[in-house]
Amino acid sequence: MQTDVVVIGGGGSGLAAAISAASEGAKVVLLEKDVKLGGTTGWSIGTISATRTVNQKRAGVVDTPEAHYEDMALFSKKYTTRADNDALRRVMAEHIPETADWLCDCGVEFFGPIEEPPHRQPRMHNALPGARAYIYHLQRRAEKLGVRIITGAAASRLITTSERVTGVAFDAPGTVNQIAYANRGVVIASGDYSASAEMKRQFISQVVSDTEAVNRANTGDGQRMALELGAKLINEDIFMGGLRFVPPAKPAWVTRLPPWRWLMRATNIALGHGPQAIVRGFVMRFLTTVLVPSVKLFECGAILINSKGTRFADESQKLVAELAYQPGACAYIVFDHALAQQFEQHPNEISTAPGFAYAYLADYQKNRPDLFHQANTPQALAAKLGMDPAALADTIASYNQTETPTDTAPAIPRRGKRPRLDTGPYYALGPVKNYINFTDGGLVVNESLQVLNTQGQPIPGLYAAGSAGQGGLLLKGHGHHLIWAFTSGRLAGRHASRQNAI
Repeated sequence: MQTDVVVIGGGGSGLAAAISAASEGAKVVLLEKDVKLGGTTGWSIGTISATRTVNQKRAGVVDTPEAHYEDMALFSKKYTTRADNDALRRVMAEHIPETADWLCDCGVEFFGPIEEPPHRQPRMHNALPGARAYIYHLQRRAEKLGVRIITGAAASRLITTSERVTGVAFDAPGTVNQIAYANRGVVIASGDYSASAEMKRQFISQVVSDTEAVNRANTGDGQRMALELGAKLINEDIFMGGLRFVPPAKPAWVTRLPPWRWLMRATNIALGHGPQAIVRGFVMRFLTTVLVPSVKLFECGAILINSKGTRFADESQKLVAELAYQPGACAYIVFDHALAQQFEQHPNEISTAPGFAYAYLADYQKNRPDLFHQANTPQALAAKLGMDPAALADTIASYNQTETPTDTAPAIPRRGKRPRLDTGPYYALGPVKNYINFTDGGLVVNESLQVLNTQGQPIPGLYAAGSAGQGGLLLKGHGHHLIWAFTSGRLAGRHASRQNAI
């Protein structure tokens, strides 16, 4: 098939690239290897960090891209000493306002803005009813512009002619090695490699390689194909991961609300002006399906036990490496009534969405009964969890009685100054698993999102966006990965569409 621009990936950055290119008059083919669109964008909470938005103006917030650019550096310094890509950070900050307006024009409704220090102004905006609103509205816009969307289409290699990228070979159901030829350019928007065991092992570690990814479709296809042409990765060892509650078997009804603009606008008004009890109930039904357990639970004495009732690791680690090797790669957070009472109100929350909402133990009991387990004794709790009652009782007794590592598990740290777990009833939250949310190993790109080779020269006809084209940009803080996906996608699609046709 012949077209102007081929986009690899149907998440937020890919859809943004396809829409941007089509808006410039280019014919566009979008290849998505999954059976439906969404990508990592569809798995996210749906928060973007943005400036000069309609919501900020309504709230009387005066903000500038320059201030956002400066504040992003504060996040980077807070979390890492690694150098940021200053040029890309400026490009991103300068184009965020038009991206936010563009998302609203596509039909996305936002709740906010919300504060998140060290941002000097409230910049967090939450898509209603969640991240799938982006995919719903962007898919409709892409189809309206005539973008040809092919799902179940796994890109396998980039086609080159006279050292210029001119197409993409892909496999689709029933056929293999089809080729979509691009007269102007190809945009890689295929996400990260959080689900590629091989790439995680090569660039990060064996433990991360053995840890499950949130988005199992993120197997680094775009990075691999570009590397075969002499491209280069940067920040390939950076990743974000940790404990996360397993998703519910049946999503909460609020997560299934259609993201129609009129309905979400009414919802937004209700969230801003409705009775707090009703508003909070609505928010909790959504947030308890996506939030992660707080480290405060472990600081206050909670322990991690596997499905055999055994404590196996230092719970204070950000990524509990040993969890990947437990039965089913899952565990439970166990604590007693004394600790449970501490997590009934602020400042001790089970989970948080900064500045937006706080989930306490009762919220999980009501909204995630599949995760909430309670019994009067450790033995009875173990029976509810389907594990050996004696094993869990012995684990808790050993934790209470020893101040030093046990003979049977010498690598597990002592209880230290944490309180004993000896006040019934006893509770367990879970299962929890370690998940890799994303990897930051992006292709090196210039300010026009052109992919660069190892000599720093553009590979003609090849662009990258989102995680695949992160280019050394440090995206710390809530909402920066997502707003980069949309912003870089729009810019990559625009630049690709304006190339001279071959």
